[in-house]
Amino acid sequence: MRTLAKTASYATRHLSVAIAVAYALTGDWRIALGVGIVEPLVQTVAYSVHERLWAGRAGVGPRRLRSGRAAARPCVPAANAVAATHGCA
Repeated sequence: MRTLAKTASYATRHLSVAIAVAYALTGDWRIALGVGIVEPLVQTVAYSVHERLWAGRAGVGPRRLRSGRAAARPCVPAANAVAATHGCA
């Protein structure tokens, strides 16, 4: 229930800010209301697409060079003996 209230609160604030900014730029409340309603809807879709793109990148294997070889990972100095045995001493 708290998440729903928080989401509703954020949506209300987002609408209010979008309408206020559009009104400040245009001076016309009708245009401001239109922009204030359309912008959050477009932003929601854009955010959803953005999240899907990033989620798709998370499952990608090691980065490949143009030659097809796996790119070398940067070597971080070993903090202990176990890490030192993995080629980064």
